[in-house]
Parts: sequence; C-alpha cells; structure tokens
Amino acid sequence: MTAELKSADIQLIQRILPHRYPFLLVDKVVDIDETRSSRGIKNVTMNEPHFQGHFPGTPIMPGVTIIEAMAQTAGVMLGVAMDIIDRELLIYFMSIDKCKFRRKVIPGDVMEMHMTTLRGKPGGKVWKFGGRATVAGESAAEAEFSAYVDLQKD
Repeated sequence: MTAELKSADIQLIQRILPHRYPFLLVDKVVDIDETRSSRGIKNVTMNEPHFQGHFPGTPIMPGVTIIEAMAQTAGVMLGVAMDIIDRELLIYFMSIDKCKFRRKVIPGDVMEMHMTTLRGKPGGKVWKFGGRATVAGESAAEAEFSAYVDLQKD
C-alpha cells in the first residue's frame, strides 16, 4: 500500500496505529494527500467511556480526546503515505501549541479532523502538524502539535 491509497478504513487504521478501544479515536481517514494533508472522521457515540463522568447528564467529549483524535488522523496519514503498515508505529506528542476549543462535541456528532503537515519529511523523526476539528462545518477545536515518530520494526 502506498500514497496512491487516498483513504484508510478502520481495519487499515488498526494496522497502522497501536491504539485500541477505548482509545482509538478515529473511525476513518479520507482525502489523504501524501504527507501533506488528510481528513479524519470520528462518529461520537454515547457509549464511549469518557461520557460516564464527563459530565453526567451533560455529556461533552473531553478536549484532550479531541486533540488526540486529530493526532491519530495525522498518524494514519503518515502511515498510509509512507507505507508504514504492520510495522509497529509509535508517535509521541512533543508539544501542543495554539490550542483553542470553539464548541462542544457531544454524542451524535460527526467530528471531522482536518490535518496539515507544517514540518517534516518522509524518514524524519520529528514532525509538526496543524489542524482543526469541525462538526457540521463549525469549528470545534484547533491546535498545532509536534510529534516524535518512532518506527519500532524496520
């Protein structure tokens, strides 16, 4: 699989990212443009464990999970574009900057994560991404973050 592949379904996502339920926060990644940009989709449902306590009676997706969903979208983009599939890819946050939350994300929402690479190149270890999460075209969050890419198995 190479950059000709323009999307990743849940089966492919699980072959790229090590995350699993309840911490796999992206259902599909579409519109992958090499290592330049991608769009992830997260169907937000009431049965996710964080809604039990955040907040009872008024479920709101925690901001940190929104940012994590954005990061996972960027990770899948790299995995597809650089053919890092079935190779134990780990990506670690190094920094999160310019983070702002604009609207609540609640059960029933379809959240889209629009990610762009700001710095990094194939084979590189340090990448910087910028992006925003939207619901029905309305901005929910935005952030820039740096990440360290650690390929465990060559």
